[in-house]
Amino acid sequence: MTVFLLVSGLFTGPHVWDDAVARLTAEGADARAVALSGLGGERVPSGDAVDLETHIADVLAVIDSAGQAGGREIVLVGHDYGIHPVLGAADRRPERVARIVYLDSAMPRDGVPALAALPSPRPGGRPAGATGADTAHGTDLPPPARDEWHLWGSTAGLPAAALDRLTALASPQPFGTLVQPLRLTGAVAAVPVTGVLCTGSGTTLAMVQTQVDFGAPAMRALTAPGVTFFELPTGHWPMLSAPAALTEVLLGAAAGEGHRLTVPDEARPAPHLRPFPLDLPEIDRDRQDGLDLYVPPGAPGPLPAVVFVHGGPVPPEAHPGPRDWPTLTGYARSAAGRGVVGVVVEHRLHAVSDYARAAADVAAAVERVRADPRVDADRIVLWFFSGGGLISAAWLDTPPPWLRCLAACYPVMAPLANWGWTDSRFLPVEAVARAGSLPVVLVRAGLETPAIAGTVEEFVAAADRSGARLEVVDVPNGHHGFETVDPTEETREAVRRALRTVLNHLTGSSRPAGAGRVGLRDTPGS
Repeated sequence: MTVFLLVSGLFTGPHVWDDAVARLTAEGADARAVALSGLGGERVPSGDAVDLETHIADVLAVIDSAGQAGGREIVLVGHDYGIHPVLGAADRRPERVARIVYLDSAMPRDGVPALAALPSPRPGGRPAGATGADTAHGTDLPPPARDEWHLWGSTAGLPAAALDRLTALASPQPFGTLVQPLRLTGAVAAVPVTGVLCTGSGTTLAMVQTQVDFGAPAMRALTAPGVTFFELPTGHWPMLSAPAALTEVLLGAAAGEGHRLTVPDEARPAPHLRPFPLDLPEIDRDRQDGLDLYVPPGAPGPLPAVVFVHGGPVPPEAHPGPRDWPTLTGYARSAAGRGVVGVVVEHRLHAVSDYARAAADVAAAVERVRADPRVDADRIVLWFFSGGGLISAAWLDTPPPWLRCLAACYPVMAPLANWGWTDSRFLPVEAVARAGSLPVVLVRAGLETPAIAGTVEEFVAAADRSGARLEVVDVPNGHHGFETVDPTEETREAVRRALRTVLNHLTGSSRPAGAGRVGLRDTPGS
């Protein structure tokens, strides 16, 4: 018999597992929700401080109790914060744990406290999560109000009654559990693991595979034989929003089932390293620090320029780096073949906390491009991709007169639910209302992941409400990164249409006035 030990996340206690425990028990398993001290009504002796070690001890006690029966495999399930005490306990009892399930959680590392994975302060001065300032004096973190749970994870699929109960039974999170570093000896590395991704939170198998494809050593560990993955099309609390589906996933995880990630090889390169769909001119690049310029040979200058800004986050050890990716070099060479300077910028968006640094990199790179004597400083386009879309907000908010057009391919236009922060400087969905007469070209993938597609639709709706000069190039059968993922005639035509639309704005004599502007749509075949 399999014993499932279920450990809940921030502010919550054993009650969140009631339905899952009943379903797992009905399937013949032994399922137990672990009570963590100070959470879910669990009392703490007066004067005792609760920290991460306290919660690790709570999990160890249940492991030892369950192990007394003998002959039963223990599966530890850690949701959200709960993965921290799960890993700490498994590191001390690796021989008793058959598998660890990361349920819509981070991947904690030795020496790093749970605080590192919590949301940052939000605009308006009211913190949505703990910060060093919040916890410096031992202040427990208060639970969210009913309308604030979405700040801690997607509430997609969560019934109103479940949200009411979640709020009513929530407990303050003891501050010591957030600031005490997780200590691991490395023994836990031998335990098989399963990751359960709740796609409503913003992470999908495809995204994790992309991180593996980038070549980061830490991510390559996820391709080990004992590592599997499942997706659940729901929000951050699947035990409340999709208990039946979660039960099936947990049973499958215990059986070693699930999707396995792969390591790209020469015969099957990673999708982002596959060929660009258009025939490209042979144009040498001028490689500078953080910049590659593709200048049309022999063309009289100065010339207009298109600056291509990659997405991310991209691990710093990714090889090759973004400015050697076929999509970016392909667009830049295509632009140069059409008589303008194509520029690829490589910035330092290595984590979701790096947007301010990446935006500063892009701004500095744009000024260097404008200062280049081969470039017409008054005719520039900025073209953003994927996670780089958030960097576009500043340029939408206050478009400079030399910016002739802003373009974005399959962009992220608002932080995803599991990113845990909202910085008002990186909200294109709000900034587009102030774009004025700036032409905006959006290339939209019809088979986009739901979480990213939601941010795009929010952006389109905001642009329509404000009368922004938005033109949409739709790729109905295209996935995220369609240029190299989907080598079809539809893809090739979409790339040509996007280039044609953007360059028409770039080479025009002036930016049209905003008076009387209307939203535009560019559809296939037009």
